[in-house]
Amino acid sequence: MNVLNLLFTKDGLIYQIAKNKSILEEKSYFVTEETPENFITDQLDNVLIKQRFDEIHVISSLNHFTLMPEGFSEHTTGFELIAYNAPVDKENEELMLSVNKKFKVQFYYTFPKSFYNKIKELAIPVHFNFSGEKFLNSITNKSNKEIHINLYHNQCEFFAIDNKKIILYNNLDVNSEVDFLYFVMFTLSKIDFGINETNFFAYGETTENETFISELQKFVKNLKIVFDNIPNKNFILG
Repeated sequence: MNVLNLLFTKDGLIYQIAKNKSILEEKSYFVTEETPENFITDQLDNVLIKQRFDEIHVISSLNHFTLMPEGFSEHTTGFELIAYNAPVDKENEELMLSVNKKFKVQFYYTFPKSFYNKIKELAIPVHFNFSGEKFLNSITNKSNKEIHINLYHNQCEFFAIDNKKIILYNNLDVNSEVDFLYFVMFTLSKIDFGINETNFFAYGETTENETFISELQKFVKNLKIVFDNIPNKNFILG
């Protein structure tokens, strides 16, 4: 079975072509000041016509989302709830839902309609998911207070968990060590997580963000690197 994995980040697209769990091809595209306006759209077009795929898995880490308890059913309010965290454009964004039964929460998130329609037009099985749900599903909560950080290119998502209960989730841009550390420390102070009593876990692009990790280690006593994204292995957790 030929499977196409797509990961959409705030400024990029990463794809993998897999066959029988072996990665045949992987490439990343990121927007810079020099890239043309429709760069990601053009790259997506090129990826989708590379070959005939049997299945597509799409993960969005775009930070248009809201977190709700499992069972919340007022789906028509999804856009309004997301609007508390980020501006939404109903005309150009598709409202999506991902449910995490493991921690009994669900994510409403939006995905660009232009990308959504291009992928759906292929008329093959497509599975959409939000990166927060995918990440959360990979977490095994063992201690009382834990911070789980998943690092991307200039971006990170962050779970605070206390005794198997989600206290906080966020997804934000990270362009400097100062931004990263301020975010972590500010969050800890707001949710009353003491540095010495909290266990930290890092995942994702930990090698690419080695400076972030080393700076964090100066302040944090209990830090474990759980997962490092190895090229041509698996850029998405799970």
